[in-house]
Formats: sequence, structure tokens, C-alpha cells
Amino acid sequence: MAGKPLTTLAALPAVHEVLEHPGLAALRATLDHALLVAEIQARLGTHRDALRADAPRAPPTAEEIIAEVTAAVASWRAPRVQPVINLTGTLLHTNLGRSPLSAEAVQAAVAAAATVNLEYDLDAGKRGDRDMLIEELLCRLTGAEAATVVNNNAAAVFLVLNTLANRKRVAVSRGELVEIGDSFRMPDIIVKSGCRMLEVGTTNRTHLKDYAEALDAGAALLLKVHTSNYRIQGFTKEVPLAKLVELGRKNKVPVVVDLGSGALVDLARFGLPGEPTVQDTVRAGADVVTFSGDKLLGGPQAGFIVGRAEWIKRIKRNPMKRALRCDKLRLAALEATLRAYLSPATVAQTLPAYRMIGRSLAEIEDLARAMLPHVERWAGERARVEVVNGESQIGSGSLPEAVLPTRLIALTPRAGDADELARELRQFTPPVIGRVHGGKLLLDLRALLEPETLVAALAGAKP
Repeated sequence: MAGKPLTTLAALPAVHEVLEHPGLAALRATLDHALLVAEIQARLGTHRDALRADAPRAPPTAEEIIAEVTAAVASWRAPRVQPVINLTGTLLHTNLGRSPLSAEAVQAAVAAAATVNLEYDLDAGKRGDRDMLIEELLCRLTGAEAATVVNNNAAAVFLVLNTLANRKRVAVSRGELVEIGDSFRMPDIIVKSGCRMLEVGTTNRTHLKDYAEALDAGAALLLKVHTSNYRIQGFTKEVPLAKLVELGRKNKVPVVVDLGSGALVDLARFGLPGEPTVQDTVRAGADVVTFSGDKLLGGPQAGFIVGRAEWIKRIKRNPMKRALRCDKLRLAALEATLRAYLSPATVAQTLPAYRMIGRSLAEIEDLARAMLPHVERWAGERARVEVVNGESQIGSGSLPEAVLPTRLIALTPRAGDADELARELRQFTPPVIGRVHGGKLLLDLRALLEPETLVAALAGAKP
């Protein structure tokens, strides 16, 4: 390389020129020196490589490098986790954080950011157990003898199996080998927990004799998995829990039920298909029951373990319990969420998950009509905007067949495509997430609990 390219490279500003430039004074005063130097070096390196590879051109000035560095640092400092407006039609959207928390849960988590009695018994004046913060409440609500909590339901299942059947066989129906998303499968959890999986029955039909034969083959635990995220229909059969419990008790083998999503209220009151509640499962005699905190329960991510005291005591003593435990913020939010269930009549008003599920079509219609002019104003001549019928789904692996009637604001592009409109909405503050279907951008209003946030986002957008 000779002549012009070398001259061009030599014209690049030096690191110290950029670093000492007056335009960088604010960053010098607020950003770690080593980080600032590294970013300048990285930017200069990128330009150096480009100048070597491309046709000769003018190198960037120090001011241009400073602009790039300033933009990069602003990106670092911007929060990665940020509120969004969920108009996808999936109410408990896994990618959007599943269930939003109640105001009470948020307030409790904020209060818990201070110094709290996480593992301190205020009555005894000595070290306590963090399980005591919610165990009594969990037992009161579910009817279980004892309870504990870990950071999610997969961890709950893992801990239960690792404690009660490590290096032993676990019997589970072939029709219940759930995949909960992102290729994360029940067989994987069983194997990683140190157990050996013993499949019983067939995909569509499992009989009591299949479990009895598994016990004869050395099964040390009977696992029943509620298929909360899929359904097998047609020529099917599964063993009632009461019969499985009877078999387990006769053979002194624990029966563990993974409810997956898990609900503490009868969903029929919201017009949804029946789901086994945690209370019903405990009442049927299950030795241990696991379920999630951030799905139908309406709280933060967690995995609950409730059941008979003798088994829960063993589970609590597992050294892995410490690795999977919840922190103070999550426990505070969980406690506040669980307290809502002490007043079942007001659950639908207290917990956002059930406020969304319980909304009437008339209420959503009124909301859609109120939002329509704001969306029209933003879209301008780019799209035809109208209110149409639609269906919402619960999401997060809950109630796979259940749909709720809703009203959508549909945008049909006159120019460009719906993806462009969707992309623009995602750049709003806060980002607005809709869904594209059939060449239209669809905005489902069922999950819009604070309409003023959408109004403000649309008003702040550039037409």
C-alpha cells in the first residue's frame, strides 16, 4: 500500500487528540477513563480497517469520532429493560415479561429494596428462614401442609425430582412429556435432575396398570404433568389423580403433579375452559404440587412447591435449594400478589392478568373507539384505520385452546407494508408492540390497561 492510502490513514486523528478535545469534556467528567479510551480506540480501529479496505476517501474528523463515541455511550446508558405497550393479542406474552404486576406488588418490591427482614425472625430476634415470608400464606390459600418457592417452575420440578428420586426411576406418561418453549423439555429436566425417566402408556392413552407396571419396574416417583400448553384430543385416556394417589400411597411412592401455569381461581368465572386449581390438586391427595408464579397466578417469575410436610421438609434441605432461591424483591412481590387471593371477589380488579382476561367485549369496543382517532392521526394517509373483530389468547403456555373475543384496530397500508408501520411503532416511547397478519397491522386493545400511555406515545411520534 503506497501513496494516497497511507496519507489517508495518517490523517486519522490520534487517540489523545479525540480524548483531549473540548467536545469530549462532558464524557471525560462522567465516564470511566478506561472505558472512554477503549471506545475511542474501537471507533478509530473500525475506520482504519474501512480505509484500508475501501477506495481512498477522507478520514473522519475528531468531531465525527466524538459524535460516534457520544452516541455509543448514550446507547450503553439507555435501559435495556423498558416498559412496552402490549397490543399483540397475547395477554401473558413470554417475550414481553408474561404477567404485569399489580400496583401492590410493585410497591412491595420497591419497599423491599431497602434493608428488610429477609432471613430475620422479628419475634425471636434471631436468624429466620426466608420461606417464612410466604409459606403460611401459600398454605392457607392452597390447603397444603407446607410450601417453599424457587426462581421458576422448571427449577421447582428439577428440585423436587432431584430430592425425591435422584438416581432412581420416575414414571411419567408419554402424553405428558411437555416442551415449555425454546426446546426446553420435561425429559431434559428429569435427566438433569439425576433421575431416570420411565415412560408409561402411549401418547394418547395411559392406564392405571401402566403406572402399576412402572412401580414393579422400580419407579420411585409417579409424575403427572398437566398439559397446560397443548391438548391431545380424540381417542384419549388419562388416569384420574385420585386413582394415581391411591396407587402411590399403597406402594409408599410420592405422587408429584406439575401444574405448569397453575391457577388459584376457577377460570370458568371468566368464561374460560376449566383448569385444575392448585387447591383441587392438593385436595385430591397429591404429595407435591409445582406451579408458576408469573402466568395465571399473575405475579413475578417463581416456581412454587406445595404439599405434604414430610416431602417439603426434605426438599428444603437439598443444597440446590440455595442456588435456586428467590431474592427479597421477588418474595415481596409474591407476597403482595398472593394476598390478593385472600379476597377472591376482587382478584379481577386487583391483578392485571385477570383485569385483562375479565374485560367485557363492550368495554374493549369503547376503548377501541376512543383510541381510533389517535391512531388515525398518527397513520395519516399511509393506512386505512378501522375497528374490527378479533380474538385474544392467554399465552405463556396457558389454556392453548382458549380464545377471548376482542376488538382490534386494524391498519391496512395504502403504501408500503404493515411491517414498516409495526417497525415504526416499536420506536415509540414506550415501544408499541402489535402483530402483523394478512397484510394488516393489528392492535388488540384487551391488554391496554392504561390508555393514556398509548395516547402519549402516539402524540409524541413524528407523523
